[in-house]
Amino acid sequence: MAAHPLVRLETLALIAIGGFAGANLRYFALGAFTEIQAVLLANVFGCFLLGFLVYEAEYTGYVGSRSRTVFTTGFLSSLTTYSTFAVQSALAADPLLFVAIVAGNYGLGFAAVLASRELARQLRDSDDAAATEGETA
Repeated sequence: MAAHPLVRLETLALIAIGGFAGANLRYFALGAFTEIQAVLLANVFGCFLLGFLVYEAEYTGYVGSRSRTVFTTGFLSSLTTYSTFAVQSALAADPLLFVAIVAGNYGLGFAAVLASRELARQLRDSDDAAATEGETA
C-alpha cells in the first residue's frame, strides 16, 4: 500500500533540511581550511558516514530506512562534492598535487569506508555479545 502523500512530503522536507545542513557544513569547512583540504575532509567524512550507514543497515538495522534516506540523500550528498574534487584535479598544475588530490580523495575515502565497516561490525558484535549474556543455560 502506498504511503500517504504527506509522508512523502515530510521525507522531502527532511531531505531538504539535511541538504541545507550538509551544504552549510561544507561551506564552513571551506572557511576553516584551504579549498583542497576542505573538499578532502568533506569527502572522506562523507565516505565514512555513508559507509557506516550502509553497513549498519546490513548488520543491525538500528537506523530506519527513512532516516538513512534523509542522511544519505540530503546531508551527505550536499556535504560531499565529487565535482569540486574533479575540477581541483583537472586544474592541478603540479603533477604531484594532482596525484595527491586523487590519491587522497580515493585512498582516504576507501579507507574511511573500511573503517566505518569495522565500526558497524563492532556494533553488531557488541549486540550479539549482549544478547548471549542475557541467555541462561
